[in-house]
Amino acid sequence: MSDDLLPTEVRAPEGARRMEIEWSDGVTTAYRHAILRGFCPCAHCQGHHGPVRWVDPANANLELDRVEEVGSYALLLGWGDGHSTGIYTFRFLRALAEVGESEAADVADRAFNR
Repeated sequence: MSDDLLPTEVRAPEGARRMEIEWSDGVTTAYRHAILRGFCPCAHCQGHHGPVRWVDPANANLELDRVEEVGSYALLLGWGDGHSTGIYTFRFLRALAEVGESEAADVADRAFNR
């Protein structure tokens, strides 16, 4: 992925369980909220080092209630239960798109670079 690849539009409608990103290269990616929360890259969910691994969000509130741009490199996602420390770099989101609409059982052994 090119470092200058940026989102041109982010869609996360209220009440939806899926977020979409349109990218500057014309590609549209989609992510189930369970996938975004299960691969939350924050230190609380993942620790401070190593790849981002699946953390089962079974008891988490999957209502996405906040999406904010962080500089020109990432999105901060805030969840209905107040969890909002995950900063999802654009590079990470683009890589995560390969499993964005998968079921939990199919991604439990996956890992992604931050």
